[in-house]
Amino acid sequence: LIFIMHLQEFVTVLVRDPRIQKEDSWHSYVDYEIFIHTNSICFTRKTSCVRRRYREFVWLRQRLQSNAVLIQLPDLPSKTPFFNMNNPNHVDHRRQGLQEFLEKILQDALLLSDSRLHLFLQTQLSPEDMEACVSGQTKYSVADAIHSFASLNRRFPIEDEEGKKEKNDADSDSESSSSGLGPSDDSISCGCKASPASEES
Repeated sequence: LIFIMHLQEFVTVLVRDPRIQKEDSWHSYVDYEIFIHTNSICFTRKTSCVRRRYREFVWLRQRLQSNAVLIQLPDLPSKTPFFNMNNPNHVDHRRQGLQEFLEKILQDALLLSDSRLHLFLQTQLSPEDMEACVSGQTKYSVADAIHSFASLNRRFPIEDEEGKKEKNDADSDSESSSSGLGPSDDSISCGCKASPASEES
């Protein structure tokens, strides 16, 4: 039995390290690190780490629901007017709810086949860019976006680009697989760091 267990596919997802980000002088929001570790063939990268905010989870749930009408998706933690980003209990309660939401979604084979979910979990693209990528309006494919994000983070060895170019010469996508992704987003420097002790208090 122990040997069989090792052969089973697994997906570990952690939502952790909430941080307050300043949008402008008046507005702030909390974002969370999403860490994925998996051996599932569904995933382009076996390890990834991105930062997402609550609003993006809401977008993801709406898109997944519209594509999988017959599935009742799990709920997100409710958006309460009393949510206080300076209250560690509020933030941690939401973090736990977001993690439970992703854990349930990742157990569903139909939802796992949705490219938006993979872009959400393994790139830092905005909802608009994810939508454009999935509907074929970008020069990069879903796999290109995920590979480019991984190499931008330099947490993974960069594949042999020469070998790829020869193989994909006729493929117009390969020309600009990374150029269309310009990481203007500050949050791209996620880095999968453990949260500093000072933030815990």
